[in-house]
Amino acid sequence: MGSFLAITGALVLAYFVLVNGFQTVLLMSSALELGAYRRRAWGDEPRALLGSEVAPRVSVLAPAFNEQDTIVESVRALLSLRYPNLEVLVVNDGSTDATLANLAAAFELTPVHPIFRRQLETEPVVGLYRSRLHPHLVVINKENGGKADALNAGLNVSSGQLVCALDADSLVEHDALLRMVRPFLADPRVVAVGGTIRVANEADVRYGRVVRSGVPRHYLAGIQTVEYLRAFLFGRLGWNRLGGNLIISGAFGLFDRERVLAAGGYESSTVGEDLELIAKIRRLAHEGSEPGRIEFLPDPIAWTEVPSSLRSLGAQRDRWHRGLADVIWRHRRTIGNPRYGALGTVAMPIFVVIELLAPVVELLGLVVVAIALPLGAVDTTFAWTLLLVAYGWAVLLSVLALVLEELSFRRLGTLADRLRLLLWALLEPFGYRQLTVWWRLRGLVGWLRRRDDWGTMQRRGFSVLADPGV
Repeated sequence: MGSFLAITGALVLAYFVLVNGFQTVLLMSSALELGAYRRRAWGDEPRALLGSEVAPRVSVLAPAFNEQDTIVESVRALLSLRYPNLEVLVVNDGSTDATLANLAAAFELTPVHPIFRRQLETEPVVGLYRSRLHPHLVVINKENGGKADALNAGLNVSSGQLVCALDADSLVEHDALLRMVRPFLADPRVVAVGGTIRVANEADVRYGRVVRSGVPRHYLAGIQTVEYLRAFLFGRLGWNRLGGNLIISGAFGLFDRERVLAAGGYESSTVGEDLELIAKIRRLAHEGSEPGRIEFLPDPIAWTEVPSSLRSLGAQRDRWHRGLADVIWRHRRTIGNPRYGALGTVAMPIFVVIELLAPVVELLGLVVVAIALPLGAVDTTFAWTLLLVAYGWAVLLSVLALVLEELSFRRLGTLADRLRLLLWALLEPFGYRQLTVWWRLRGLVGWLRRRDDWGTMQRRGFSVLADPGV
């Protein structure tokens, strides 16, 4: 038993060193990428596209299922986007609440004949509507088929060269599309661009825009704010230099429509449809010797409401991990295969070892320590030292993400907000971290049992400020 515990402990320690070593590389890569991006963007005025007659048409696809509390404000945010050639398509995916009724009342929807080319198979479209107030707003009413099916229906109806996929509850900043389009114009190899997602819980919203964000006082929402900053500012930004991104958040991404159609659209049989699409586009690009560059930009921002209950958050993280496992299995041929470039030799192996297997190794480490300490198989001083190092490193990563934000975009609000965010960073490793391990383990088991449910998320809706002129 002593030998087994010693060997297992050594493997867990080696894994700890590997993970933290990679995170260090990712952090350095992110800092370099952020500096280079700021230099490239210096003096670059995205509003120059506003008067351009050659700006590519962008179709915004917003699937909605039972979003009655947030749908009107979200659509108002989409309609306020500053872009010269815009089409907004809201896909009502068989909602059973007042989502469609609220849209009809707020935007004076009128039925139009549903004529479009059905390039992707979807559940039946039962109605097509256009707004009298905003002619570039189209609402698609269809039978329920899930988010991927709704996005595919939007792809069928859309007319844009580029398509922006996002969640119906996302609030996109007014100049985000102008920034997102730039990589497509600068580099013909770019086929998809991802933006940053930020937490809008307790934010104040007026005319579909976040006018005051702040940092949530609620424990779960506050810690997720730290998570999102860390994931986007040094996670996905760092991947730009380490073989390209494998994830574009389903809440906010811009794609070449023809490349998405060529890949068969979104896969309805997985709960990780956003990750699966990127993996498929990148894999097909290598197999067909076509361009397939994926970019992440830190300054186009979409705000979203994150789960504020343990049940909703657990269901979300369970689904995310099931989606990750499913996508890795679907594209397992790429793992370690040099034919697929950095996708096969860097991105996929890292996602297997550091993302997919992380909760298994963390649980194993906790079990080994719990057994070894009473038996005296592990030196107590060493165990506590390792625990303190792990805690300190986790906090340091979060703090450095906050520093990157402060040195670049400065969107954290007041000094009180910054101090509150630091508090959440200090508290994250206690309880919350262990819960995420449990939820991801549950997701891995669920994938092995072939669960494909999405779970439910209860939303409180945004704090909408009244028109000051009323």
